[in-house]
Amino acid sequence: MLILTAAVGVALAVFSIIVRLTRHLFAVRHPILFSFLRRTKGVLRFALVLLALSIAARNAPQNYDVAGALGRIFQVGFIVMIGWLAIVGANMLANIYLLRFRIDIEDNVLARKHVTQVRILKGAVQTLIIIITAASGLMAFEVVRQFGVSLFASAGIAGIVVGFAARPLLSSLIAGMQIAMNQPIRIDDAVVIENEWGWIEEIKATYVVIKLWDWRRMIVPLSYFTEKPFQNWTRETASLIGTVFVYVDYTVPVEEVRQAVYRIARESRLWDRNVINLQVTDAKASTLELRILASGRNSPEVFDLRCEIREKIIDYLQREHPYALPRARQEQYWHDMPSRASDNNTRTDINGMETKARDGNGKDAALTRPL
Repeated sequence: MLILTAAVGVALAVFSIIVRLTRHLFAVRHPILFSFLRRTKGVLRFALVLLALSIAARNAPQNYDVAGALGRIFQVGFIVMIGWLAIVGANMLANIYLLRFRIDIEDNVLARKHVTQVRILKGAVQTLIIIITAASGLMAFEVVRQFGVSLFASAGIAGIVVGFAARPLLSSLIAGMQIAMNQPIRIDDAVVIENEWGWIEEIKATYVVIKLWDWRRMIVPLSYFTEKPFQNWTRETASLIGTVFVYVDYTVPVEEVRQAVYRIARESRLWDRNVINLQVTDAKASTLELRILASGRNSPEVFDLRCEIREKIIDYLQREHPYALPRARQEQYWHDMPSRASDNNTRTDINGMETKARDGNGKDAALTRPL
């Protein structure tokens, strides 16, 4: 027990010396390294204590089995601390690198590219560190070491089982590397997946979090983006073209409506001054189809711009050209039939209804107007 206590004291003394040396040597000349040592001070202290206990337990005058068991436990703890230090270091380096990029600006394609690469690679590095740390810790035990040697030495069923068990993890790591290099998606991309529209919010080691338009979250496996088709609306640039369809009567003055659309776009703060157009894209049995194209800086603004144009063009038609709104037409015809009425101007239509003609053709002009 005295040896273990002395080992702890020696470890703490060594740690104190290391802290003073790093503060003197690296505080000014190497601020990044000093910041890393400062953030991992607690982990480093614990790791040194475990290392000292592991060495002392193996050399302590006690039962060999007890000393060996304590030594292995302390060794595993030391390995875990080293893995922890590696993960903290990887996170710190990634955060320092990303400080030079901002994704809260309008033209953020390059920033999103680097943020996506760094986050995916950081997740892959963390996964590898965890695997290596776990394997190193388990290899401290003789039984596990013998199992590992026999597993790698043979190509039997056990190896196949382990291979199938590790397949999802390996496929996720490979998919992550492919996405980091080829970048079919990036952080904050607008995508359409399974008929759902949203933004790429997070990219983890094995899955992607998509924030949908109504604030729901869709969790998609990372391998989905390398195996299945999807829509990426911001692959090269955030600008998009929105479409608005309006159905009107054949009597609509198209050129006047086109000028009204131009005016609405110019007055809108959501239009990016690039694309605005109106065309007659279809002529149906009772209506004309007008298609309005308008561009915006990003997908949320394009959606709002479409709604704004749709609302204002309908209001314009209601105020300026109410007859151009869609309407149903009906015509009625009369023919002379024997009538019991004494009035010569009274006519009976094909349904047996008696009416009075108001023109020379035996028609009521009001009933032949569009309804």
